Formats: sequence, structure tokens, C-alpha cells
Amino acid sequence: MKRHLRELQPFNKEAEDKHIREGHGLHPLDAYLKPGRIPHIWCPGCGLGVALTAYIEALHRKKFPVDQCSVVSGIGCTGRIAGYLDMDTYHTTHGRAIPFATGLALARPDLHITVFSGDGDLFAIGGNHMIHAARRNVNLKVICVNNFNYGMTGGQAGPTTPIDAKTSTTPMGNAEPGFNLPHLAHASGAIYVARWTTFHPRQLVHSISESFDRKGFTFIEVIAPCPIGYGRPNKLGDGLEEMRYYREMSEVRNGADPGTAEIRLRDKILVGKFVDKERPDFLENYNNLVIAKAQAGKKGRAA
Repeated sequence: MKRHLRELQPFNKEAEDKHIREGHGLHPLDAYLKPGRIPHIWCPGCGLGVALTAYIEALHRKKFPVDQCSVVSGIGCTGRIAGYLDMDTYHTTHGRAIPFATGLALARPDLHITVFSGDGDLFAIGGNHMIHAARRNVNLKVICVNNFNYGMTGGQAGPTTPIDAKTSTTPMGNAEPGFNLPHLAHASGAIYVARWTTFHPRQLVHSISESFDRKGFTFIEVIAPCPIGYGRPNKLGDGLEEMRYYREMSEVRNGADPGTAEIRLRDKILVGKFVDKERPDFLENYNNLVIAKAQAGKKGRAA
């Protein structure tokens, strides 16, 4: 009852932060969330709550202070994640999360920058930005929540909708094969590539935490239920039934060739850590190949 009465009072951020620090019965991860924003607005059964929790659990595991972290998102259901995090976050225009985050990463290489967005935002209108940031090996941690449709705007088919799957714009079945996101990320140059479903929260936390230790472009795909836009037309059931579907259909194969990770309707879903390698990131290459030559040229002219 006291908690309820406290919530009815005018919002005071300093008092709320103090309340969280003193640990008055709140969850330890509440420090990463903006006070007053929970419960969230996502549909019942949506997997975005699991994805958000996995991210902040990874931050907690790494003991990163919020003033050293930043999240950039685009438009869509996943893009709303930025609004729930009590840190510097940026809700950018549709498809432009990665170029915005690239500028931030180059200006503030001391920050842990995560791009948190959906399959439509990152691989349709934002597809070119995705492949070129991976090619450059910009130091970004990309988390793509894939629910196989444009859930926010009516459940239309998107770039990851499996062939023959039904959506509001493909009522007879999709005639276009969807992107294999781990394969695309790997082929574009990502140094770390993994895929998990929201049925695998512990593995997802571990992958996100592990990606923070890698310097360069990392990519993690999170397969998440969308019971309204995708589950219903494809008769996958509600959110709980779709989680059972992930339990039965997922096959963990760490180190598998990402080219074999294509997703088909009602077929096995390959999950695991597929790629983990090292190569110089963009800033390292720029400093060694451009700045160093420019400085050498200046010294030569001065001599």
C-alpha cells in the first residue's frame, strides 16, 4: 500500500534514484530503468521484455555504470526499448540507428554503445547502413530483435519473414525468402555473430556480456514472439505457445556455419555463437593508415 501511495505522488527523479539506491524492496536491475516507465506498453506475449532484461542483466554482470553506456534505436516495437533505459539513449529516425551510433562511437570511443532495434528497421530501410558498418568494423554492439514482421504498423511482411509465412500483406503466404541475418552479418564483416531465442535468456545474457569484450562490430539476433502480428496468422498460438515452439524447434550448434542458419516456417531454428574472431576496428585502421601517414607527411614537408 505504501508503494502504491508513493507512486501517486509527483515524480521526483532525485528521490526516486535515492529510493533505488537504498534498495527499498526493488529489483537490483531497476537502477538501469527509467522510474515510472514500467509496466511497458508491449503486447502480451511479446519477447521484447526478455530482450531488454537480458541486456540490462549483461550490463549488471559487467558492472558498467550507466554513464559509460549508450543505446541507439530506430523506429518500431524494438525501438521503444531506448525509452525505458535510464542512460543516454537516442530514438532515431527509421533505419538510421547505425549511422547515428557510428558518429557517437567515433566521437566517444570510451562509451559502450549498443544499437538495439528490430529486423525491419535494421535490415530493410537500414540495410545498407548495417552492412557498411560491419564492413568498416565500427565498434558497435548490435542487438536485433527479429519477430519476422512489422509488428508496430500492422503485421506486414518484412525482410526476415520466412517464405510461405502469412502476414497482413501476404495472406496467401510469403513468396520472398527472408534474410539469414547471421550469414549476412558474417559476410559483411562482423567479428562476433550469435543468435538466440527468448526461450534462451541465460545464453543471451552471456552472449551480450561476451560481445562487450570484443572490439569491433558485433551482431546478436534475438528471435522473439509476436503473437499478434506473426503468431496469429501462422497459427503458432499465444506467447507461451510460441515459447514452447522455440523450445522444441531450436537446435544449439555453436560454431556452425552461418550460411546454414536460414529460418523456414515450422522448421528447426539454428541457435548459438557462430562467429568469434579478431580484426582491427575502424578507428585502429584510421589511426594507423590515415592519421599516421598524414603526420609522417607533415614531418617530411617540415624537414
